[in-house]
Amino acid sequence: MNKSKFSTKYLVELALLVAIILLMAFTPIGYIKTAGLEITLIVVPVAVGAVTMGPAAGAILGGVFGVTSYIQCFGMSAFGTLLMGVNPFLTFLVCVPTRILEGWLTGLIYQGLRKTKLHSGVSVTIANLCCPLLNTTFFMGTLVTLFAGTMREQFGMTKVLPFIAAFVGVNGLVEAAVCFVVGAGICGALKKALRYH
Repeated sequence: MNKSKFSTKYLVELALLVAIILLMAFTPIGYIKTAGLEITLIVVPVAVGAVTMGPAAGAILGGVFGVTSYIQCFGMSAFGTLLMGVNPFLTFLVCVPTRILEGWLTGLIYQGLRKTKLHSGVSVTIANLCCPLLNTTFFMGTLVTLFAGTMREQFGMTKVLPFIAAFVGVNGLVEAAVCFVVGAGICGALKKALRYH
């Protein structure tokens, strides 16, 4: 009976976080759009789910994030549309598997940290910082690996390298800061309210 209640509770919380991701993805609250860069805040619900519900939930939420990111490439994101015009399949690989891995690893990192002598709040904070850093690392790593030739041909390395530096620097720092403040706060509150450990 308890297992059934836990399963229902788990699914309800997962569905709520999926709904939040969808809301953020298709409204202006999910992205901060600057000149040539798109800073996503959707890493926050992914991190919250991965920390409070585990790696499987993190992978599912990361997958939802990735799919919405891929959908953005159909005319909603200038950069994504550009990638889609080059190769739709490679664009899918940049958007989706990277986000699944991001969510899954964030959950594993938190579980690993909880086995140490670190305070729960410290573990939550570190895991929330890892989520956006993993997002930027996997996204940019896959992007550069799969589209390096195209980027060099169309833009030249003198423009590509500054773009990568700006993307990693600006996006990574802003996303990490948001996840650090908002994500860690939400995770801490949920863990107390829902009696997670």
